Amino acid sequence: MPEPREPRPDSRIQLLVAVGTDKHPFDRLVDWLREWHGEAAGEVVLTVQHGHTRVAGLPEAVPFLGHAELQAAMARADLVVCHGGPATILEARRHGHLPIVVPRDPTRGEHVDDHQQLFARRLGAAGLVALCESRRELLDALAAGLADRSRFTVAVDAEAANGRRAAVRRVGVIVEDLVAAAAGRHHRPWWRPWRRPGPNGPNGRRNR
Repeated sequence: MPEPREPRPDSRIQLLVAVGTDKHPFDRLVDWLREWHGEAAGEVVLTVQHGHTRVAGLPEAVPFLGHAELQAAMARADLVVCHGGPATILEARRHGHLPIVVPRDPTRGEHVDDHQQLFARRLGAAGLVALCESRRELLDALAAGLADRSRFTVAVDAEAANGRRAAVRRVGVIVEDLVAAAAGRHHRPWWRPWRRPGPNGPNGRRNR
């Protein structure tokens, strides 16, 4: 079970933003945060793990966090905003967060495919993340978190805390389903259902 978070002396919210380690930049999310932080700077202590994304104008920005560093940042945070990576989402929930998730969009050059969108939408429908696919949705979620951080806190059961078996199993099933769906979507079968075999068989030769 995560340790209870101590309120900050100045009452500001500790916000962690994690975009992961993918080589594609995630300028859209960082730009949204930059605009928002200009108005909310007095209410938050911001830490941004930005990967390969430019972060001019945002404080406490670091390209990458090691595993132990990420765990410590998750433990300190009151709110977590992240991309749609399964590992990041799982870690956030393990630390008692309902993560605010902005999935990467391949049509904007943010990823190679749409698996983050599919995954985050599935989790959003199940109530396991706060899904934000637009700037307005993100700003609304952040405003709600600043007003009441408990809205983005989840209970961590003993099994998940000890070994994350339940959470890993649930996320693994979702990932497997999405991988299978993507494979079916992109796979081109060798057979052509619209061609009917003639009297000599499907390849033009008489069957023997």
